[in-house]
Amino acid sequence: MSDMPGGHLTATCSCGKVKIEAAGPPIVHAACYCRDCQTAGRQLEALPGAAAIMDPDGGTPALLYRRDRVSHGDSGQLLRPYRIEPNSPTRRLVTTCCNCAMYLDFEKGHWLTLYRKRFAGDVPPLEMRICTRSKQDDVELPGDVPNYPGRSFRFFAKLAGAGIAMLLRR
Repeated sequence: MSDMPGGHLTATCSCGKVKIEAAGPPIVHAACYCRDCQTAGRQLEALPGAAAIMDPDGGTPALLYRRDRVSHGDSGQLLRPYRIEPNSPTRRLVTTCCNCAMYLDFEKGHWLTLYRKRFAGDVPPLEMRICTRSKQDDVELPGDVPNYPGRSFRFFAKLAGAGIAMLLRR
């Protein structure tokens, strides 16, 4: 994967048994404040030995990647799905070795949402905060990046562009 434009980033679980490679630049680096991300974040962080995925302000920062740019090799057998609702189209993948939440998979989408806190070192900077209308009332967000009350046109445009690029690649 190192031949992809922009190199690659590696996400690892707390104990190091699970490694996920993400090639090239992400579609977007966003922090989500939706109710589902906050609920799942609290539940996943409460698992025995689990590592944090949320920021102290309740946001869940993540790097979104096209599915075809993410691989986990043999460590995929150490991932189990977690759903906050049984019929939810989103599942979060958690390690069986150390209860570390690695990524969110919106099964109907062409992308994966890899949790920022699983990456060590330099990653592309945060580009936006989304679904901020659901943030905790006592949280004041800085103005360093755009803060959108929902999922913005810019967010959807980036996802659509990545989907088109994936189709053209085939």
